[in-house]
Amino acid sequence: MSSAPIRVAIVNDYEIVVAGVAAMLAPHHDRVVVVELDSGVPVLSDVDVILYDTFGQVQGDAVDLEDLVRGNSVPVAIFSWNLQEDLVERAISHGAAGYVSKALSAGAVVDAIEAIHRGETVAPPPSAETDDRDVSGEWPGREAGLTAREAEVLALITQGLSNQEIADQTYLSINSVKTYIRTAYRKIDVTRRAQAVAWGMTHGFAPDRVRSVASDR
Repeated sequence: MSSAPIRVAIVNDYEIVVAGVAAMLAPHHDRVVVVELDSGVPVLSDVDVILYDTFGQVQGDAVDLEDLVRGNSVPVAIFSWNLQEDLVERAISHGAAGYVSKALSAGAVVDAIEAIHRGETVAPPPSAETDDRDVSGEWPGREAGLTAREAEVLALITQGLSNQEIADQTYLSINSVKTYIRTAYRKIDVTRRAQAVAWGMTHGFAPDRVRSVASDR
């Protein structure tokens, strides 16, 4: 392992999500240092690894890696609760340097980042599954009792996606999407899609456009 900490940029369209990941990694500042947080904007800083959180984002081979690295050769690690084997394979075949499960501890995530920085390809074992209750980080609506997957579905509703488009983007079945919608609506006390969108717009579910760069970088 290099004596200098690995410089990491965290990317997701929701400021609360990238801030949550940064907070999770903070105790390991001797090994990794977060130098840039990006919500809805490309990475500008000179970094060693980009950690792309898939909350409310496209996944698999739909991730635009070239847009993230902007012509550089920075390895991109996908950070996700969705561990479907074909999704992981498509992401890596499309150029992702690694695929990291949100069920891992902060220390294990740092281990994965270090391995990716060494040039290794990191992927969860084929049998890996993520319990929604054990997903790391933060997300909008958590204070309302929404699980990560319920919140992601609500985020995509707020973005204007249909149920089928949500299923396609999250690689969930349409029935699973409907179940998450039903449980999310119950928790936020709404019954119609327009009400859900209105609730989402006032509770942090509209995508952000924010860049935060460490002042000493």
